[in-house]
Amino acid sequence: MMKFIKLVVAALGSALFFASCSPENDEPTKYVPLEKYDSGVLVLNQGLFGQGDATISYISADLSKFENDIFSLANPNVIMGDTGQDIAFYGQFAYIVMNGSNKIEIVNRYTLKSVGTVDEGFSNPRYMAIYNGKGYVTNWGAGNNPSDDYVAVIDLATASVTSAIPVAEGPERIIENAGKLYVAQTGGFSFGNQISVINTATNAVSTITVGDVPNALQIKDGYLWVSYGGKPNYASAETAGGLVQINLNTNAVAHAYAYPDVTKHVSNLVIEGASAYYTVDSGIYKFDLSANALPATPLFTTTSQGVYGVYSFAIKLGRFYVGDAGDYENSGKVHVYSFGSSGESAGTLVNSYTVGVIPAGLYFNL
Repeated sequence: MMKFIKLVVAALGSALFFASCSPENDEPTKYVPLEKYDSGVLVLNQGLFGQGDATISYISADLSKFENDIFSLANPNVIMGDTGQDIAFYGQFAYIVMNGSNKIEIVNRYTLKSVGTVDEGFSNPRYMAIYNGKGYVTNWGAGNNPSDDYVAVIDLATASVTSAIPVAEGPERIIENAGKLYVAQTGGFSFGNQISVINTATNAVSTITVGDVPNALQIKDGYLWVSYGGKPNYASAETAGGLVQINLNTNAVAHAYAYPDVTKHVSNLVIEGASAYYTVDSGIYKFDLSANALPATPLFTTTSQGVYGVYSFAIKLGRFYVGDAGDYENSGKVHVYSFGSSGESAGTLVNSYTVGVIPAGLYFNL
C-alpha cells in the first residue's frame, strides 16, 4: 500500500537561522536551504537502530556546497524513519529503503520532496535494484529464522509489493543484468557463500558458490565481480576475503582471487576503468583486472576512525569518497581524496565533511 503524503510548504522558522550576525547591523543571517540536490552526492546516514534518526546529507560535485539533514529540510512534517539502508534511483524519483521502519520512502530525487511511502510487504528490507518498471528489494525476515528471507517485487506504477521471491538466508546487495538479478547472500546473522541468480521473467532462482560472506557486486565487460569478506575473527574459524569473477553468459566462476592472510576482510568493491578498488580496514586497495593476484599493500590508507575501518566507499568525478562511521554513535564523516590526476598523488585528502550518524551509502545524483 502507498500512503501519499500531502506536501507542506512552510516557513522553516527560527531553527533555520544561523547563530552568526552581520557585522554591519548585528541582525541574524537567515539560513536558506539549497532546495536542489542534483549534480552531487547524497550521503545516506543510517542513524542508530531503533532511534528513527536516519538522515541524508548533500555534497555538491565541485565540493563547494554541503548540507545536512536535507530530507527534513524538504519535508519538515515528515520523519524519514529508522535505519536508512539504501537508495535506488528511477527517473525523477529516489527510493529510500528504511530497514528498521520496514518501508520505502519515495522522494523527488532533485528536491527531496516526499512523494509517498510503500509500507507493506517488507520484513527487514536491505537493498534495492530496479528493472523494467519493477523494484526488487532484498529482505532478511526475522533474524532467528533462516527460511523466511526473500526478494520483494514492487510494481513501481502503483507503488505496491506484488510478490515475494524466496531466497537463501541473508540476501544483501542486488544488481541487474540482462533481465537477471544477482543477489549477494551474505548470510544475515550467519555466514553465506553464494550468489542467487533470479530470472525476472519466471522468478526462478539458481545459485553460484563464491567465497564466504559476499558483500559487493560490480559488472564490467560481461563479467560479474564479487567481493567477499570472509568470516570475521569472532566466527569459529576466521577466513580471508577476496574477489570472484563470474562469466555472465554462463554464470560460471571464471577466476577466484583470495588473500592467504585470514585477517584481510575485503569490502566496498568499486570498478573504475580497468581496475577494481576495494577496502580492507582503513586501506584502499587497487587491483588490475588482468592481474593474477591481489595486492599485498594498499594504494593508500585513509583517516577513517571506525572500528571496522572504511564504512562506505565510492569513486566518481576523479575522486575517492569514503564514509567514516567513527564511534558508530555520533556524527560520522565523509572524506574526499584525490584519484591521482592533475598532479596530485592518489589518496591526497581534498576535504572532509561532518555528516549524520553512520554514513552507510554514497549515491551520485547526476
